[in-house]
Amino acid sequence: MKQWIIACCAAVIALSPAAATGQKKAPRTAAPRVEKLACRLGDEDRHARIAVELLNGKINRFAYYSKWKPRTCSMEVVRDDAYSQWEDTGSVTVVTLIEEKGAFLIDRERNRFHFIFRNVDRMRYCGMDGKINGSLTIWKGRPQCAVQGVMDEEG
Repeated sequence: MKQWIIACCAAVIALSPAAATGQKKAPRTAAPRVEKLACRLGDEDRHARIAVELLNGKINRFAYYSKWKPRTCSMEVVRDDAYSQWEDTGSVTVVTLIEEKGAFLIDRERNRFHFIFRNVDRMRYCGMDGKINGSLTIWKGRPQCAVQGVMDEEG
């Protein structure tokens, strides 16, 4: 019986693909953890919203949308794309848009992401004159955002 078990084990090892090629099995890596957050503030005719994708707890992309009936504003910014540069320093991420079209400072805490808009070009993303300045805060597990200045009209 003992010899039969040894023979079976030897056959299994000999028939495995790794044994046939002489390669060792690659260690399994954990699948990336993707989280999606979204919030909205305002009514149907005038509102702001943001969607954020986290990859292993780090912001990977965000999409901002606002509506000032009848106009809309829409932008999507993705890490490692050709349209923005991302720099992470501790709990702060600075996203600089190409062609000097503005920047975002993102301050993150455990369950909160605070986006500060710095001179984001309204014409490029919204089809209106002016710059977007102000802030938008999103929390994990909350459907409502906090917005300050982002929806203000320039004087």
